[in-house]
Amino acid sequence: MKDGGVVEFAERAERVVVLTRQGCHLCDVALAQVAAVCAETGERYAVVDVDGDPELLRRYTDQVPVTFVDGAQHDFWRVDPVRLRGALLRSR
Repeated sequence: MKDGGVVEFAERAERVVVLTRQGCHLCDVALAQVAAVCAETGERYAVVDVDGDPELLRRYTDQVPVTFVDGAQHDFWRVDPVRLRGALLRSR
């Protein structure tokens, strides 16, 4: 976490980060879509469980799954594979 309470994912090696939680059926669907798009584009992704971080839990508990691309929030609740693919290809 950076000063001011900003969660910083841009420093990660993976271009895509997905915030999830256990028992979340939307998270399962989102992860499958992210995995498929990342496999097509050759990108890596990371999965972070919000329940393991009090600040992430506070900020995103009602939005999971939340998808970040290059450190910026991209989607929440659902992943649009076309939009995600476009973001990954556009920002290369």
